[in-house]
Amino acid sequence: MKWIVGLGNPGTQYEDTRHNVGFMALDLLAERWNVKTWQSKFKGLVGEANVSGSKVVLIKPMTYMNLSGESLRAFMDFHKADLLDLLVIYDDLDTELGKIRLRYQGSPGGHNGIKSIIQHTGTQVFNRIRIGISRPAPGKNIADYVLSNFGKSEAEGLQQSLQQTVLAAEDFLMEPFEKTMAKYNK
Repeated sequence: MKWIVGLGNPGTQYEDTRHNVGFMALDLLAERWNVKTWQSKFKGLVGEANVSGSKVVLIKPMTYMNLSGESLRAFMDFHKADLLDLLVIYDDLDTELGKIRLRYQGSPGGHNGIKSIIQHTGTQVFNRIRIGISRPAPGKNIADYVLSNFGKSEAEGLQQSLQQTVLAAEDFLMEPFEKTMAKYNK
């Protein structure tokens, strides 16, 4: 079983914000894989799909970003899930809008959702897709920026990065992550 976690914040007020691109990516995957039902469990919303004969679980933590690790830990403990089968999708200030970066380990880089996952799993080693949201203009508050909606001029870049994320997530299911990284980290 593979499991894909998209990070974001619950509630309609956060729905279209930069910090919720992980949820946006999971929604696209759910649509593509015909996931019709999301169940509330493991402190999140959980959907299941069958992709090319393999079970894939999609998880949106409903704990708010800074507590995302609680949802992962609850799922891991119940299913005895392996971190090698995990893919986490989240926003990244240091990656340009319209781009994605894949990594299999590393520090949280100031991202509170990743910090929580590392705290609750005890490791920095897990597969990740970082969706670029670019940095705000100098002097702009980071928290306000990540909780702001994308502008109309950013729509094309957002869609480009989300589509790349969907394709990379599908490749993650079929091939070693190192190969997927080499394909998308350009």
